[in-house]
Amino acid sequence: MSKLEEFKQNIKGRIITVIGIGISNLPLIKYLAGLEAGEIHACDRRTREKLGDIAAELEALGVTLHLGEDYLSFLTGDIIFRTPGLRYDVPELNAARERGAWVTSEMEVFCDICPAHKIAVTGSDGKTTTTTLIYKMLTEAGYKTWLGGNIGNPLLADTEKMSADDMVILELSSFQLHTMQTSPEIAVVTNLSPNHLDYHKDYQEYIDAKKNIFLHQGTDGVVVLNKDNADSVPLIDEAKGKVRLFSRKSKADVYLDGDVIKRGDTEVLNINDIKIPGMHNVENYMTAIAAVEGLVPDDIIVKIAKEFGGVEHRIELVRTLDGVRYYNSSIDSSPNRTINTLRVFPEKVIMISGGKDKGIPYDEVGPAIAEYVKTLILIGATSDKIQEALDKEVKKTGKGKDVEVIRALTYEDAVNTARAKASSGDVVLLSPASTSFDMLNNFMERGNLFKELVNNLQEKQQ
Repeated sequence: MSKLEEFKQNIKGRIITVIGIGISNLPLIKYLAGLEAGEIHACDRRTREKLGDIAAELEALGVTLHLGEDYLSFLTGDIIFRTPGLRYDVPELNAARERGAWVTSEMEVFCDICPAHKIAVTGSDGKTTTTTLIYKMLTEAGYKTWLGGNIGNPLLADTEKMSADDMVILELSSFQLHTMQTSPEIAVVTNLSPNHLDYHKDYQEYIDAKKNIFLHQGTDGVVVLNKDNADSVPLIDEAKGKVRLFSRKSKADVYLDGDVIKRGDTEVLNINDIKIPGMHNVENYMTAIAAVEGLVPDDIIVKIAKEFGGVEHRIELVRTLDGVRYYNSSIDSSPNRTINTLRVFPEKVIMISGGKDKGIPYDEVGPAIAEYVKTLILIGATSDKIQEALDKEVKKTGKGKDVEVIRALTYEDAVNTARAKASSGDVVLLSPASTSFDMLNNFMERGNLFKELVNNLQEKQQ
C-alpha cells in the first residue's frame, strides 16, 4: 500500500478538524470532504459575514463551521490540521494532543505521502525568486513539475496525479517547517537573518525551525547553503548528506568569478545575461544553479536568465508616468529585503515604507535610507522604528540629514504624496521593510493596492 492509500485509509470514519479557512487550507478542506471521513469541522477567527460565499460552499459539502474569536474552543476529533500561522504549542493544541488527537498540517502530510522527487527552499530572503527559478529551469529541461508551499497551489489534493518521476518544488516558511518530520532530497537555505520574531520565541527557535528542511535527510540528501552568510555556515556541520556551498565572495561549489557564475571550473552564466536587476538576484541564481546541478543543462540556465522578468511584487515596474517610474516591492517584509532592493537603484528614490512590527531590529535600515533615499514616506505601525533608525544614522555619521520624512495615514495618501514630490527621472518605490498585517491581509494585497492606486493616477496637464 502506498503512503497515499495508507493516509486515505486512516481518514475513513475519522473526525477531522481544520484550523483556518485560508489560501492553503480551503483546497485541503474540499479534498478531505471528498474522502470517506466521519465528520469534518473547519475553524476560523473570521465571522460568517467576512467569509462570505465560502461559508455556504463548505456547508454544502457537509463541513461544520466554527467561527469567531473563540474558534479554537471548538477543537475536536481524531485529526487536527493546524494553519501554519498558528503556533504548534498553543494551549488548545496541547490539550488536543493530550487527549490523543494527531495534530499535523497540510504540508506535513503532503511531504510524507508525496511520491515525487522534492526540492524545497527556505531562508530569510530570496525564497520565492529562487523557488521560481528552480521550477522554471526544471520545467524547461522537460520534467513534469509541481510548484507549491508558499507559492503556487496547495498540493495535497494533487498527490494522486503525481508519479515517482515528477519534480515537486516547494517554498517553505519557518511556520511550515517548525514541526516538520521529513526533509526533501534537495534542501535549500538561501540565507538566515532575524525574522518573524513576533511568532518565534527567539532567533534560535527561528533557525531551528529552518533547519528541519534538511535535518531529516539521509546520507544521500543534498543541502545548499550560503557560504557568505554567517548564520548559515554552522549548519554545514549538521548536514547528514552532501553540502553544496555558493558564494559571491570566495571560491565555493558555485561562486562568482568577476562577471561569471562558475560551478567548479565550468563557466555557467554571465551575470550580465540576468534580466532581473540586483546583486541579490545574482545570489538567487547561484542558489538555483547549485540546487539543479546534474538535473538541468547550462544552456537552459542561460535561457531562463535572459527571459525571466521576475516575480510579481518584487521590484516590479508598475508604470512610468510623467517620466517617473513606480516600482512595487511589497514582498520586502523585512529591513534586509528593503536594503537589498534599495541597492538596485543608482539614483536616490522616493520610498513608501512601514507596516506591522515583527519584533526584529531596524537599526541596519537607517544607513541604507540615508544613502539611497531622498524622500521617505512612512505609513503603518513601524513608522517610528524606521524613523528612529534614520535619526540614529544622522546622529552617528551626519548622513541622511537631507532625507525628507513624511507621514501618511493611508496608502492613497502615500501614493498621492509620492506623486506630488516626484519629478521626471525619479523613482517611487514601495518597499515596506515590514509585514502588511497592521492594515492588509498579506503582501500581495498590499502590492495590488499600490498598483491600483498608481495605475489610477492621471497624467499631469501640460
